[in-house]
Amino acid sequence: MSALLNFLNGDSIWIYAFIFFGKILEVAIATLRIVLISRGERTVGSFVAIAEVTIWLFVTGTVLTGFQTDLMKVVVFVVAFAIGNFIGSWLEEKIALGLSQIQIIVHDKESCRELTNVLRAKGFGVTTMEVHGMDDTRYMLLVIMKRKLVKEALALIDKTASNALVTIGDVEAKGGHIPNIKSRIFPLNDRFSPTK
Repeated sequence: MSALLNFLNGDSIWIYAFIFFGKILEVAIATLRIVLISRGERTVGSFVAIAEVTIWLFVTGTVLTGFQTDLMKVVVFVVAFAIGNFIGSWLEEKIALGLSQIQIIVHDKESCRELTNVLRAKGFGVTTMEVHGMDDTRYMLLVIMKRKLVKEALALIDKTASNALVTIGDVEAKGGHIPNIKSRIFPLNDRFSPTK
């Protein structure tokens, strides 16, 4: 432990690398923790917080030790913080935890039927309804899916009904059935499976 403390209080070139990569890792982990907790994964988020705060303590302590005489530590810390935010948001997008809902409004019943068939053929659950706009009847499709599948669904929508109005939002679901919702990483305890 004394060797680690000597390193952290030292002034070798490696201390800047430690600050830089440690801060990037800490901020990326912080972003992941926030996403986990906001998606209802409180237990996993709490364990991630332990790693986050441990890294934060060592990195921040290293910067605060003698930063008045070595401003480069502060510069490295600040730059790494910015890069960590970028990497954290990129990582969150790649992991894409949670559910999204796509609402699609098409002008005619045939477009609705065709798009419904295309989406269902690819395993998406689709609910359709007749809706009324200002001047005419329209048809709306509701599709709830894992966030990871949104790009795939949008490609199918663009290919099949390019003039459709499409909105996307994050949602939480309670009950009912959503196809392909089980996750190997964060199981949802069958709460989205059809009742037997």
